[in-house]
Amino acid sequence: MKTIKGPGIFLSQFIGAEAPFNTLEGLAEWAAALGYKALQIPCNHPHIFDLPKAATSQEYCDEITATLARHGLVISELSTHLEGQLLAVHPAYDLAFDNFAPEAVRGNPSARQAWATQALKQAAAASEKLGLTAHATFSGSLAWPYFYPWPPHNAVLLEEAFTTLAQCWLPVLDCFDQHGVDVCFEIHPGEDLHDGVTFGRFLALVNHHPRCNILFDPSHLRLQHMDYLDFIDRYHDRIKAFHVKDAEFAASGQSGVYGGYQNWADRPGRFRSPGDGDIDFKSIFSKLSQYDYSGWAVLEWECCLKNAETGAREGSEFIRRHIIPVSERAFDDFAAGQNDRQQARRMLGLGGDVFHD
Repeated sequence: MKTIKGPGIFLSQFIGAEAPFNTLEGLAEWAAALGYKALQIPCNHPHIFDLPKAATSQEYCDEITATLARHGLVISELSTHLEGQLLAVHPAYDLAFDNFAPEAVRGNPSARQAWATQALKQAAAASEKLGLTAHATFSGSLAWPYFYPWPPHNAVLLEEAFTTLAQCWLPVLDCFDQHGVDVCFEIHPGEDLHDGVTFGRFLALVNHHPRCNILFDPSHLRLQHMDYLDFIDRYHDRIKAFHVKDAEFAASGQSGVYGGYQNWADRPGRFRSPGDGDIDFKSIFSKLSQYDYSGWAVLEWECCLKNAETGAREGSEFIRRHIIPVSERAFDDFAAGQNDRQQARRMLGLGGDVFHD
C-alpha cells in the first residue's frame, strides 16, 4: 500500500485581482503558510501559468518549479477543466461557454474546438516538462441536454454523441500517452462523463485507452445519490486524481437532485467545505489507501456558506488529519511462523514429504 500525498489545493477558486491571489508567487506563499504541499494549477490564467510557453520551454517550467520549491511546494497536476469543456459543446451551450475561449475563436465552434484541442496537447507537453504524471480535466458534453429521457430516449442520438466524443478525445489521449501523462476526467454532472456508466461507455469507445482515467470527486456522486464508496471499489484502477470536496443532501418536499433552478444555498443538495457536509471521508481515504492510490489529495473549495479563505485554512488540516500513513508490515507479523513447506504439511497432518508434479 502507498500513503496518499497531501494536502494539495486547487487554485482555480482562489485566483483574484488582489494580492496575494494575483501572482503564482503570492499564491504559493499563501498556500504554504496554510500547510499545503502542492498546487493544482489551472491553465486558463496566463499571468499565473503560461501554458503555450510551458509546452515549449523547459527553462520556463524549471522557473515555475523553482518558484514553488522556494515555498516547499510542488505541482500536483495541471488543470484544463475549461479547455476540456470546450472540446465538445452542444449548440445549446455555445453562448454560455464561449467566454471560456479566447476572443479570437468566439462565435466559431469549429475554431474554438481546434483551439481547445491544441491547448490540451500543450498541457500534455507542459506536464511532461514539469515531471507530472496526471492531469485534471473535463470531458465536454454533447449528450447532456438529453440526460433525462424526455423527449424519449433516443439510442441513435446517444450513440452518435459518445462516438463523436471519443473521436475528439482519441488524438488527445494519444498525445498524453506520448508524454507519459494520465488524463483524469472529473466525473461531473453537465459533462457527458458524469457517472460510472457514462465513463465505462466512453472508455470502451476509446479502446480502453491506458491514459483514460478518473478524477474522483465524491461531492458530484453524492448529489446524484450514488454510492461513492462502491464507485471506488469498481473503478479504483482508473482513479489517478482526487478532489477533496464535501457535499450534503437534505430531502425536501419542494425540490430534489435537480435543484429547482435555485441558488446553491437553497438547494436540497449543496457543496460544502470539507467536514461540513455528510460525505464519509474517513472511509474514502481508507479505500484509496487500500487500493494503492499514490496521487494527491487536493482540496477543491466550493461551499455555499463558508468563505473561501476559512475553507482553505480548515481544508489543509482536514486533509492532513485524514491521510493514513500506511503500515509497512502486518500487525500480526510478530506471531507469524516460518514459511516452511514441510512444516506446513506436518501442521496439516500430511506428513513432511513434499511431492509436486
